[in-house]
Amino acid sequence: MKRMMTMLKVEGKLALRCPDGLIFGVGMPVGVLCLIGMIAGNQTVNGQGSYTFMDSAFASLLTVGICATAFMGLPLTFADYRDKKILKHFFVTPVSPMSMLFVQVMIAMMTALLSSVIVSLVAVFGFGYQMQGSVWAFIGAYFLVVLSMFSLGMVIASLCKTVKIANVVTTFVYFPMLFLSGATIPYEIFPPFLQNIANILPLTHGIKLLKDISMGVTNEHLLFSIGILVVFTIVGCIISVVSFQWE
Repeated sequence: MKRMMTMLKVEGKLALRCPDGLIFGVGMPVGVLCLIGMIAGNQTVNGQGSYTFMDSAFASLLTVGICATAFMGLPLTFADYRDKKILKHFFVTPVSPMSMLFVQVMIAMMTALLSSVIVSLVAVFGFGYQMQGSVWAFIGAYFLVVLSMFSLGMVIASLCKTVKIANVVTTFVYFPMLFLSGATIPYEIFPPFLQNIANILPLTHGIKLLKDISMGVTNEHLLFSIGILVVFTIVGCIISVVSFQWE
């Protein structure tokens, strides 16, 4: 436990040198939330009285922070560690790959949670947002989305050997995930062929799950979305641990 806490402190300081997760994970969703709230927060979607733009955007914007830390923060931080031979120094210590992965995921999770807390506070106290569904179910679903996205991010972090490779891979993963999953652009307005593409992305199912729970909607897709996220979590964790490389 003492060794784990020491690693957490050391890696926390090192993570501040790679602030992409903070910029995209915290700044972006808060900024977009403020824009939506000021422009059309209380307006109903398509003139219907069932839910507002803020109701629709809240769950989606929480995943922006998750997506940024999972696909920008984690892979780029690990690639930077490899380039600077930081991981090589850990290699000559009793630290196991599992411990390294766990500590870095914890740091990224703190950033994602910070983003979610700030977005929630701004939505509730700034724009009067009220969740219609179960808060506890929403929290459970949120952490499932976090685990599934982080497991995929750690796969990229484990396989990318250099910052250059990590930048290319994260670009091709992060931006399609951000814009096609419904995190920033509503999934409902996509044409059918784009919706079919979006359904391949695990974050799409995460957003659908969070939206349905936050709005108090129960349908047959809930269990399917949960199953998809659980599968990605398990497979991603296994691949990231097995394929982890120190240098």
